[in-house]
Amino acid sequence: MVKMNISKEKRNGIFLLAILVIIIAVVGFVAFSLRVDPIEENLKLNPVINSLWILKDDEGNALSTDVLVFYPQTGQASAFDILGNTGAIYKSLGRVDRIDSVYKEKGLASYKDEIEKLIGKKIPFTIEIKLSDLELLADYLGGLNVFISFPVDETDENGMRCLFPSGAVVLDGDKIHDYIMYKSPSENASDVEERRQAVFVSLIYALKENRNIIFAKNNFSVYEEKIKTNIDKKNFYNLMKNFSLIDTERFSIQTITGSLRTVDGQTLLFPYYDGQLIKDVINQAISSLVSGDSGNQNRVYVLVIQNGTTEQGLARNTSFLLQSAGYEVLETKNADRNDYEKTEIINHIGNSEAAKTLGNFIHCANIIDEEVMPENADSTSAAQADFTIILGKDFNGRFVKGNYSAKSSE
Repeated sequence: MVKMNISKEKRNGIFLLAILVIIIAVVGFVAFSLRVDPIEENLKLNPVINSLWILKDDEGNALSTDVLVFYPQTGQASAFDILGNTGAIYKSLGRVDRIDSVYKEKGLASYKDEIEKLIGKKIPFTIEIKLSDLELLADYLGGLNVFISFPVDETDENGMRCLFPSGAVVLDGDKIHDYIMYKSPSENASDVEERRQAVFVSLIYALKENRNIIFAKNNFSVYEEKIKTNIDKKNFYNLMKNFSLIDTERFSIQTITGSLRTVDGQTLLFPYYDGQLIKDVINQAISSLVSGDSGNQNRVYVLVIQNGTTEQGLARNTSFLLQSAGYEVLETKNADRNDYEKTEIINHIGNSEAAKTLGNFIHCANIIDEEVMPENADSTSAAQADFTIILGKDFNGRFVKGNYSAKSSE
């Protein structure tokens, strides 16, 4: 047996060689990582870019949260407002609570995880803005053009008087702060969320309208330092440049809906159908964006819902379902009889694409074209509606039962 003796010098040489190999591997990995474009990598797996936008106060409370879904091929986008009082059993907290409590107590990573579970989609990009920094951004941009639904003349619970006219109003940083933070005794939580979402929308509009200024040489760094994100400067620049191409004329906004229940003294919003409806609505929105059918999404279609069964409250409950999907329900009532076997969608406007989208949402293939003629267009609800839905015995409260395959709108 031959005994091999390795000298100390050789051992040291092997050790140094191993260290060198490791260093080269690490440097190579870092260099490769820097070359990888996370936006392009995302688009290899997903046709849309999902991002999470959080406006927070200086104490770290989430004031508003939106998921922005952007389809870069057409520039069309949808935003989904995640209400702070959305309730569930959150694993990260180990209890039933508001979803914005996750952000306050556990931070961004856990908050993003819970929102991803809620919507059923991964969100690779995050954007956090402090209210104080948003005020500065608004001033840099010459104010944000916010649509205010009704005039405001309120003295809030802190004694601060707030005056805002209705319509499209340009608000500077101080006014943005007041509009977001004032509290009126006559408002509920959803009213406050609606105000804050209007500011988010105005920021997206401002990004597009001022893109030549924002992305001019040496300008972007001024805006960038007021925003916290999870990607490096170069990729953040590219991401925001993508968002500046959003077609704001076809930018749709939706909000989570559900039933309000009081838990441990808190009024929480529990999404319908154990949260499945949110996932369905987002899937429908993404499908519309990618198929080029988002023109239907941009317009709010008006429905009349009739109960053609003996089940009490079916039309009313279905109205909540369809309002969650962005439809306007003009009226719910009983049908002319209560023994409809099959659910019907009556298309009054001749828009087969929009009718198919509605049918896909409730799994109804029974679509009847029956346009209301001008001579018959009296004060009846059918004359004012785009579609009438007559619910039959095959409707289970969410879907029409039976074999159904989604119809393409192409």
